[in-house]
Amino acid sequence: MKLIVDSGSTKTDWISINDNGETLFKTQTLGLNPQVLSEHILEERIINNYEIYQSRKDVSDIYFYGAGCGTEPPKTLIKKVFSPIFKNANFIIKEDTYAAVYACCKPNEKAIVSILGTGSNCSYFDGKNIHQKVTSLGYILMDDASGNYFGRQLLRDYYFNHMPKELQFMFKNEFNLEAELIKDHLYKKPNPNTYLAKFAKFLVENKDLKYSKDLIKKGFNLFINNQILQFENSSEIPLHFVGSIGFHLKEDLRSSLKNNGLTCGNILKKPIDGLVAFHKNYL
Repeated sequence: MKLIVDSGSTKTDWISINDNGETLFKTQTLGLNPQVLSEHILEERIINNYEIYQSRKDVSDIYFYGAGCGTEPPKTLIKKVFSPIFKNANFIIKEDTYAAVYACCKPNEKAIVSILGTGSNCSYFDGKNIHQKVTSLGYILMDDASGNYFGRQLLRDYYFNHMPKELQFMFKNEFNLEAELIKDHLYKKPNPNTYLAKFAKFLVENKDLKYSKDLIKKGFNLFINNQILQFENSSEIPLHFVGSIGFHLKEDLRSSLKNNGLTCGNILKKPIDGLVAFHKNYL
């Protein structure tokens, strides 16, 4: 049995397939980002899933694609958590960019593939290998146009009184915006990036308002300038996107790309189905 795992900061999709490529089960856990979660929390989120825990001894291979797995220390932490649980398994651990590339691109296709979800990143795929121009410094300094970026901007605009009064009233009615609660989530509890990202749904729900359109345009232009345009051939190849923010704001995204002379390719909400197809057909 093989487990194919696509892990973001918010949610993790798991699909089990047998040697014939037939799906045995699909399930979901909370996100497993080793950059922001402790070993204990990572382990707890896995073993609390009935289907995963019951089948743990039958797993021969795990292909884990995860947010926060771009360097060796977080990869080592994931393997440390997985090894005692899946004692009979071999592990391949890669960052979530690989999942996005495998889901969007055909073999030998050149493309720029970006993730716009809870976090954000951007990579160039030359048909075989992935290249990145920017080293991420995490959600506090990077992640333009991501869920946590837009959530942060909404909270700032609310507290700085830059949000239109009517929208400010709606925002206050939808969320608990008590200052001490917000600070507790941001500075004391795990997953502050996921906490910030939950506010982005308000932007999606009100995306047609002028305030929202201006904020969305600003975020996408930052991402395009800071990430996509760093690749010299960005105007010559397709640009693919994976993630809930890109998916739910795809019309705004296409507009921003067009205004920058760029070509939009695939926009997927999440890569798991395309990722499984890649494993069945090419691995």
